[in-house]
Amino acid sequence: MKQLLLALTLLIFMPVLAADQGNDPLIIDVRTPVEWETGHLVGAELIEWQEIGEKIANLTTHKDEIIYVYCRSGNRSGKAKEILDQLGYSNVLNAGGVAEAQAFIDSSEAAEH
Repeated sequence: MKQLLLALTLLIFMPVLAADQGNDPLIIDVRTPVEWETGHLVGAELIEWQEIGEKIANLTTHKDEIIYVYCRSGNRSGKAKEILDQLGYSNVLNAGGVAEAQAFIDSSEAAEH
């Protein structure tokens, strides 16, 4: 009986535990290094948009990880999102320009919780 209760408990709680592993989303600045030096979001990684296909595996190989991309206006991050989508990454969000990216990320994170 105890084994049955343990099994049922695990069946109920494992999906919950697996869904929230406490991992922060990946934030990628796709601007140039010169633009990066003028300021960037805390915790962001720098990969220029035209190099994202070659360098994304250095940051993650988890195709379902939440990835935010941003640039100056949203144009280059849109291109980076398309590249990542084509590579099979399924949770890539264009956070737009650097000025609004943090607010976009914060609101998206709040909506998930």
